[in-house]
Amino acid sequence: MAGKLTVVGFGPGSKGDMTLRAVEAIENADVVTGYTTYVNLMKEYFPDKKYKATGMMKEIERCRMAIEDASTGLSVAMISSGDSGIYGMAGIIYQLVDEMNADIELDVIPGVTAASAAASILGAPLMHDLAIISLSDLLTPYDLIMKRIDSAGAGDLIVCLYNPRSKTRREHLPEAVETLLKHRSPETPVGIVKNAGREGEVAIISTLGNMPYDEVDMFSIVIVGNSQTYVSDGKMITPRGYEVKK
Repeated sequence: MAGKLTVVGFGPGSKGDMTLRAVEAIENADVVTGYTTYVNLMKEYFPDKKYKATGMMKEIERCRMAIEDASTGLSVAMISSGDSGIYGMAGIIYQLVDEMNADIELDVIPGVTAASAAASILGAPLMHDLAIISLSDLLTPYDLIMKRIDSAGAGDLIVCLYNPRSKTRREHLPEAVETLLKHRSPETPVGIVKNAGREGEVAIISTLGNMPYDEVDMFSIVIVGNSQTYVSDGKMITPRGYEVKK
């Protein structure tokens, strides 16, 4: 009998930021499958579950394994941090289920994505139109990433940068900043949140012209405000457009 595969976004990492649906899906799963780092996070909250993990760059192998387990009748939870449909596993799961012609029940559970988690710590920087762009060029051509950055800058969108800086990828963020500076003041507020919702959380507010590059890594989210964003009492605020009388 066909089983069920639930693609679960568990949020930034703490159990308090998980939805009730996400907790229920993991608790009811026969097998919890995911990237090794994410599996280790979930073991703290669900120590009695059976886990299967693969390392970095093993996404397709991991998804095939989950689909195969579900095809034997098991209930499988494929976990992703943040929202499973935003840079998570939902898309590739759907592609592979079609390719493998798998006869399983498939469900996707959303989670708190990194942009939302970081924004709540910084204040209210995402109150207007925004773009979420990953600076990782492993799956997207670098020129296309920078074209998207330029378009977001020209459109005065708030820009949330995922995967902003790694040990080997040092120049993408400075080039993104230079591209945005073509359209935006150097005084534009910028927020950086590292380990949002996890142990070691750090939040920094600076400006586009004074980006603290050394504070940014792969565990960081960078939020660049639009032309209306300002800082008050240590919090970033982007007005929605309401008339506020003082």
